[in-house]
Amino acid sequence: MLDETIISRAIIETYLRDLLDYVESDVIIGGGGPSGLCAGYYLAKEGIKTVLFESGLKLGGGMPGGGMMFNKIVVQKQGLEIIEEFGIRYKEYQKGYYVADSLEATACLTDRALKQGLKIFNLIRIEDVMIKEDRVCGVVINWTSVDIAKLHIDPITFKSKAVIDATGHPCEIVHIVEKKSGGRLLTVSGKIEGEKSMWADVAETLTLKNTREVYPGLYVCGMAANAVFGGPRMGPIFGGMLLSGRKVAEILIKKLK
Repeated sequence: MLDETIISRAIIETYLRDLLDYVESDVIIGGGGPSGLCAGYYLAKEGIKTVLFESGLKLGGGMPGGGMMFNKIVVQKQGLEIIEEFGIRYKEYQKGYYVADSLEATACLTDRALKQGLKIFNLIRIEDVMIKEDRVCGVVINWTSVDIAKLHIDPITFKSKAVIDATGHPCEIVHIVEKKSGGRLLTVSGKIEGEKSMWADVAETLTLKNTREVYPGLYVCGMAANAVFGGPRMGPIFGGMLLSGRKVAEILIKKLK
């Protein structure tokens, strides 16, 4: 016979145990889109303790919606290696253009990242960062519902050796640092350059180029990288996003190991 209180205890105790285990970690990722999940997968694969905070209920960022709610995505040839590693099925549409189901892609990225050891907490928003001696060394979190309800409730802090902004177009974490740190970002102007209009070919190249450290201890990947360094958007083509996630992981693996 099922006991409701045992069910409640099981949820509360195991969740809090996980939460406490990640108060200190090697890397914190903000944003559970394709680049964030990809970065988390490769970091966890190398034994680097990594936690990802997603402010929404679901993972995948804009990937599940495909292009204008047609649940298909396009990946160019350069991204096929990662697509295949995650077990995502695809078909060649024409030379150089490969189509995958956006829901399968999201599910495979999530499944492989979790099973590789990435810890994910959804419905939690990064509302600030911890900066000591001009270096980002952690994040300040609260429930997304607290922000939505505009309640005045103090947050808690999680410590890490590095933070990745994978929040997409809004580049939320970098915006916080720009507003509060008083220091210059590692961009041309020292500030967020801003995302430019659509140009898929250039955007895919720049997404990878712009994946790097933007402030001591803070890194950007995916669309956040283009928004911060001034690259254009690319629409529902995702090879660059996946490659960007892998690149930021490789940067940090080399640095932390």
